[in-house]
Amino acid sequence: MVEYVYTTVTGKIKPLLDKLRTVGVPSKVTVAWLKTIGFTSSNDATLVGVLKFIGFTDASGIPTPVWTAYRGAKHRSELGEAIRKGYADLFAVYPDAHKRSNTELQHVFSTSSSAGAQVISKTVATFKALVEEADFPSSATPAETTIQTGPLHTPAAAHGPHTPSASDPGNPTVHIDIQIHISPDSSAQQIDKIFESMANHLYGRKDHE
Repeated sequence: MVEYVYTTVTGKIKPLLDKLRTVGVPSKVTVAWLKTIGFTSSNDATLVGVLKFIGFTDASGIPTPVWTAYRGAKHRSELGEAIRKGYADLFAVYPDAHKRSNTELQHVFSTSSSAGAQVISKTVATFKALVEEADFPSSATPAETTIQTGPLHTPAAAHGPHTPSASDPGNPTVHIDIQIHISPDSSAQQIDKIFESMANHLYGRKDHE
């Protein structure tokens, strides 16, 4: 059972994340360190657990490569990926958890905790505050493969690949870029059929030949 994290100062999540991108990376995140960057309230200590939960620090509070990546230009998408991993069980239930209502989130969180309504509400608010600072590129997009064929030509069975001759030096050569979207659930046989069909249509290859 996952123990989802929460902070009692959800309004300070954005300021903290902003700070992480501007201050130096500490050797270890502690309550004392939080105070040095302006988070001096006793309740601010709950923010340490949030950073651990989304993988910005390890269990002992030492910053991870996730923290370093978040300091880059793609910080919003890096945070989105960190949230997906930290809340993996939630995203397993709702792949678009970042778009779900408070009621739906409360139901998932409550099944993983014996806490009361107030804690569950803070858990939802913590997740929502993190989500507001992140981007979530679609994770449901099937695996994408890009194949570059050679020059477009008539089927290989009838003719070889067309090579411009001296008599037609001005003839253009056409290239095709093909993107294949294959579902992660596709079987090996289905994938083989896709490429077999491509070979037949693009290169004129026939299995019976």
